[in-house]
Amino acid sequence: MIQFISVSKSYSLHGVALDNVSFKIEPKEFVTLVGKSGAGKSTIIHLITGEEKPTHGKVVFGNYDVGKLSSAELPALRRGIGIIFQDFRLLPTKNSYENVAFAMEVAGRSQEEIHEVVPQVLDMVGLADKSHNFPHELSGGEKQRVAIARAMVNRPSLIIADEPTGNLDPVNTWEIMKLLLKINELGTTVLLATHNKDIINNIGRRVISLDAGKIIKDDKDGGYVIG
Repeated sequence: MIQFISVSKSYSLHGVALDNVSFKIEPKEFVTLVGKSGAGKSTIIHLITGEEKPTHGKVVFGNYDVGKLSSAELPALRRGIGIIFQDFRLLPTKNSYENVAFAMEVAGRSQEEIHEVVPQVLDMVGLADKSHNFPHELSGGEKQRVAIARAMVNRPSLIIADEPTGNLDPVNTWEIMKLLLKINELGTTVLLATHNKDIINNIGRRVISLDAGKIIKDDKDGGYVIG
């Protein structure tokens, strides 16, 4: 599914972001990346999506050698990835239905498919009754549910959740985590980046711990973070 083979990433102004990192994520795994700001979590995400290229080593996603893809080849890679951000990134002038439908339109899906699939995905995230609401009419938790629906609507094989609960209260945090676990149980690989130690300690899934661009621990049977 995902493989990092002796990957390093250096920036001329900011030094080394990743230093000889190797790991493998199998299909249908749920893996959490943990580490302080600057540890290398975002760099790993950017390398998977092709936003960055490794300085050394190889990044593999499915059948793609990501670092060797041209800009014209990247859209095909990214169609297999859904991304959820901390700040939701919803289009303010579109309602919930339109925000989710837009992801299908960009992917070239037909209007018939859109009309069929969008209501199903909104129902899956518990927002069937909010399809006509605009972002400013939604709570933080509801906005993130729309963002998850948008990430899932093209049926990606991988969901990347980058600090998805960073702007949410504890109740909504756990609702979002339960939804991500459900998505994983349905067969989608999930890669979660988070600072939230309570999440890490309670979900009992694999944790890759990073510090200063190196993997310092890989708890394959469910990690626990102290402090």
